[in-house]
Amino acid sequence: QLQLVESGGGLVQPGGSLRLSCAASGFTLDYYAIGWFRQAPGKEREGVSCISSSGGSTNYADSVKGRFTISRDNAKNTVYLQMNRLKPEDTAIYHCAAAGDRSCRQIRSWGQGTQVTVSS
Repeated sequence: QLQLVESGGGLVQPGGSLRLSCAASGFTLDYYAIGWFRQAPGKEREGVSCISSSGGSTNYADSVKGRFTISRDNAKNTVYLQMNRLKPEDTAIYHCAAAGDRSCRQIRSWGQGTQVTVSS
């Protein structure tokens, strides 16, 4: 069973930073692209970023380009999302997901999510 666990969320002031982690258990992340998605109250879930299985390809939503960085450490079976210059509109529950394609569209497993709140 593919299990993903997110951590690192919390309350941060606008302009601050957080680093989210997505750790896998029960399987090896090496074979999967990993995506970060978010869902704010009353809004549809949106893709934030995706990293290929090798880490050689990444993509970002326009709303986070230049502020967020996705990376992976396959030796630690973990993917990270570094979020800088956070804005109130970044407030959402952030989920990571393991995908069978490099565009993170064919989702195989979801994590339970971690809350990110950006507020003064």
